Amino acid sequence: MAGTGYHSVFEKGLFNDQVILVTGGGTGIGRCIAHELASLGALVVIAARKMDQLENTAKEIRLLGGRCETMTLNIREPVQAQDLINTIVTKHGKLNGLVNNAGGQFHSPASKMSPKGFATVVDLNLMGTFYLCKAAFEGYMGEHGGSIVNIVAECRNGFPGMVHTGAARSGIINMTKTLAVEWGPYNGIRVNCVAPGMILSSGMKNYPEKVLDGFLDNSWLNPAGRMGTESEIASSVVFLLSPAASYITGINLPVDGASSLSKGDAKANTAQPSFNPAGSKMPPYIGWPQQEQGQDQGPVLKELDAPEPMMQLYAKYKSKAHKL
Repeated sequence: MAGTGYHSVFEKGLFNDQVILVTGGGTGIGRCIAHELASLGALVVIAARKMDQLENTAKEIRLLGGRCETMTLNIREPVQAQDLINTIVTKHGKLNGLVNNAGGQFHSPASKMSPKGFATVVDLNLMGTFYLCKAAFEGYMGEHGGSIVNIVAECRNGFPGMVHTGAARSGIINMTKTLAVEWGPYNGIRVNCVAPGMILSSGMKNYPEKVLDGFLDNSWLNPAGRMGTESEIASSVVFLLSPAASYITGINLPVDGASSLSKGDAKANTAQPSFNPAGSKMPPYIGWPQQEQGQDQGPVLKELDAPEPMMQLYAKYKSKAHKL
């Protein structure tokens, strides 16, 4: 099956003999992160509530020659977080990396959001991330070191339509900075964030059609002129977990085509650039195996499971992607 594995830009064997936990690793960005880490030699443990999705991803990784284990987890339960970390360390003797990717939210204006809805998303995203970080520290990293990457969302200019997740993700960013300072002296623990902008991902299936239309209408309103790919998030996570980031801790890395620095196509404001909706000048990075129909090269993966308009957009991106 040579040549069929995930096409990472990083050196093969980079994470040999390392054990890395990815929460929410059964679908979307988490699945892509798990694939890339496994392609680089890591034993990847993916954890989430839905075992069927986890098993599907683990099967894909194993068919491509990687190592992947699955475990159930509700990140809102601190005892489950502790038990998960203890199980991994007992079985494998270590936990070198943690990627806090699991989470969720729903679209709603703040004026129509209930207190319960707000609290639920904050509990899931902010508290769930804290539970995993604390469990990893107490169960292994406090004594042996390690690296943590928290997946948030680009929210430096607020998060209209999702005030609950904006508040939670901002809290995670601040928590990450605090943990980087407090835990750095404990055998060099590094804690960082990756903040995706608009990404073509299976997570898009969770939003109503009207919201998706808004995403598509504005997908080019940034200097990159496009949305991002799951691979572009995964590679950022891999970098922060790698020795190349040995002197990087406490940062929030936006992966958003600079959308957070721009205001889109402001025709009435000559101080702002007018972005071109006709197409991006920045080729995407897609790490999924490039296979042609009819070739006997091993398993063919379904790279993306998103609403049809976004699948069409992804096909265009793929035709312009960097060839690896």
